Amino acid sequence: MPKADLSVIGKKRGPEVFEYTWKDVSLYALAVGAGAGDLPYILETTPGGLRVLPSFAVVCAAKAFPAVGDVQWPLFLHGEQYLRLFNPFPPEGRLVQEGVVTAIHDKGKGALYQIEIKGVLEDGMPIYQGRWGIFYVGAGGFGGGPGPQAPAYPLPAGRPPDFAFTQRVAGNQAALYRLCGDPNPLHLDQAAARAGGFERPILHGLCTFGFATRIFVDQALAGEVARLKEVSARFVAPVYPGDALTVEGWRTPERWLLRARTPGGVVMSNAQAVIAG
Repeated sequence: MPKADLSVIGKKRGPEVFEYTWKDVSLYALAVGAGAGDLPYILETTPGGLRVLPSFAVVCAAKAFPAVGDVQWPLFLHGEQYLRLFNPFPPEGRLVQEGVVTAIHDKGKGALYQIEIKGVLEDGMPIYQGRWGIFYVGAGGFGGGPGPQAPAYPLPAGRPPDFAFTQRVAGNQAALYRLCGDPNPLHLDQAAARAGGFERPILHGLCTFGFATRIFVDQALAGEVARLKEVSARFVAPVYPGDALTVEGWRTPERWLLRARTPGGVVMSNAQAVIAG
């Protein structure tokens, strides 16, 4: 049976310097579903400069991901993601990042790892702060507390979304996203997927998160990436390459409420975004 290594709590990684170029920015945009017509996200000579999707933070953060012990990666599943954005990413730059496992909660059927990573530019300008909630299947029952309840963002009852956009996930989407730095074999290898309890390789949860962020920025913010200040979501079901992914958004006075679904049901819930202006 898998076991949670509680000794990793509080151990920091960093500062780690991560240097990226327009090629990394463009690759990420393509990996989360941008196409040849989405020039502001993929063409480095775009007037005014390349737009960097705010969710690019998760790619940068991978370079400062803290040690989590000896885990069985097919059982280490992304459950929740939160990002706070302080300033937009420049089209290229050097980030100084730090990561830490802040807590491991006992959820009975598994252990929930809470991880925090933050990044600033070399001149000290803050860019992002992120929290990862990762569920280690089968590693619960060690006698720890369940942790605090996450905030709830229920959708408006009986009200249609203010936008709904559907895009088919490419058959090679997981292979493409893997090039952004997430090598978990669960997303490409049939045997690893079955070991994780899936019938076939699934899309990365953070790829779904990137799809939803990109679609939200386009549909609700007209591509103005700097307006997104906060975004979070819970991953409740897998997305498979080839699925039709629909992202929906409801505007409220405080925030946008979001949901992502495939024909098989809801895949991303309890999602929200806070914007400026």
